[in-house]
Amino acid sequence: MGLLGELLLLPLAPVRGTGWVLRQVVAEAERQYYDPSAVQRELSALAEQLDNGLIDEAEFDRREDELLDRLEEVQRRRAAPGGGPPPPPR
Repeated sequence: MGLLGELLLLPLAPVRGTGWVLRQVVAEAERQYYDPSAVQRELSALAEQLDNGLIDEAEFDRREDELLDRLEEVQRRRAAPGGGPPPPPR
C-alpha cells in the first residue's frame, strides 16, 4: 500500500492494533486452556476436593468428564494434520 493509502488508514490504526492484541490474547487463552499439564493439575485438584468432601460424587463426575473431554480434544488436534490449537468451546 502506498503512502497515500497509509495516511488515509491512519485513523484506523488504533482499531487494527486492538484487533491484533485481541487475537494474541485469544491465542494465549486457548494455549493455556488446552495445555495438557494444566488439565492434569485440575484433575488432581478435583480428586483432592472429592477426597476432602468439598464436592460430591455427581459434581466430581461432571467436572471430570469436562476435563477429560479437553484432554481428548488436545490429543485429537495434535494428531490432525496441521496440529494447530483447537477452537474455543461454545
